[in-house]
Amino acid sequence: MRSIKAGKVGAVRTVELSAVVEARNNTGLSQPKFAERLGVSVRTLQDWEQDRRQPSRAAASLIKIARQRPDALREVFG
Repeated sequence: MRSIKAGKVGAVRTVELSAVVEARNNTGLSQPKFAERLGVSVRTLQDWEQDRRQPSRAAASLIKIARQRPDALREVFG
């Protein structure tokens, strides 16, 4: 325990978020709300977020908008 407190043991790891997670976080929406706005199921969104599946080109375009301009996505989809 002393070694851990002294910073002699352990490692710091950073986790890179997927573009889908980043886009959802930028909008401030929960998974169910974000999935609803994109017109997909929550399960599909989770698969995208965990890189088990890739979004279609149309969905990828919406995700890119949400990532770069979350205000625009909120404005269009309420």
